[in-house]
Amino acid sequence: MTVAPLVPAPAFRGRIGRDPRSGHYAVPRRYRLHLSTGHDDCLGIAVVHRLLGLDEICPVTLLDPHPDCPDGGYSALRPLYEASAHHYRGPAVAPVLSDGWSGRIVSTHARDIMRDLARSFTPAAGPVLYPCGAEPAVAAVEELCARAADPAALPAVLDLLERRLTAHSHVVGDRLSAADVEVWAALVRRDTPRLADDHPALWSHVRRLSAHPAFSPLTGRCA
Repeated sequence: MTVAPLVPAPAFRGRIGRDPRSGHYAVPRRYRLHLSTGHDDCLGIAVVHRLLGLDEICPVTLLDPHPDCPDGGYSALRPLYEASAHHYRGPAVAPVLSDGWSGRIVSTHARDIMRDLARSFTPAAGPVLYPCGAEPAVAAVEELCARAADPAALPAVLDLLERRLTAHSHVVGDRLSAADVEVWAALVRRDTPRLADDHPALWSHVRRLSAHPAFSPLTGRCA
């Protein structure tokens, strides 16, 4: 059983940008993702990484689903945290986007990481996961998915998503976007057969996404 962190991890929220003045500009193989196979936020990042085909551009290290430290953190991530925050004593948790040039953490914020991967490294033929003009709608779905973690709020969230997917083929409009990744990561591991009967469009969409090679469980360890 995963032990909850005793101290909240610091909110590292550096951003990757195209402007060299940002400090963290987009350079292939400069950055590395550290993802836990048991964390839903890590699952979403991994799907975005696969959809964009970033294996060579931004390598991934996969961590065990069960943290190996009593505080719920990972010993493998502690050097990064200690290099990034003076006298850091909290849990070293995933996800982490690290900078190989400095040996420090760029970000631990899952949605910032997903956006920066998509905006900074999207190949010409890759999917547009944050379509122009759809950012407010994607952000609204992110909030819905955060609410889904509360069992009391889950039925209402599923009802809203069902209405969206009854009207459209995807969560935001009729093309795959980051909103679909958010919904899939939030729901794919839930054991909700009773609710599935009441939300056929939503659960059909989740199953359809699960058939895509990019939407698959995190397993093993990557170099």
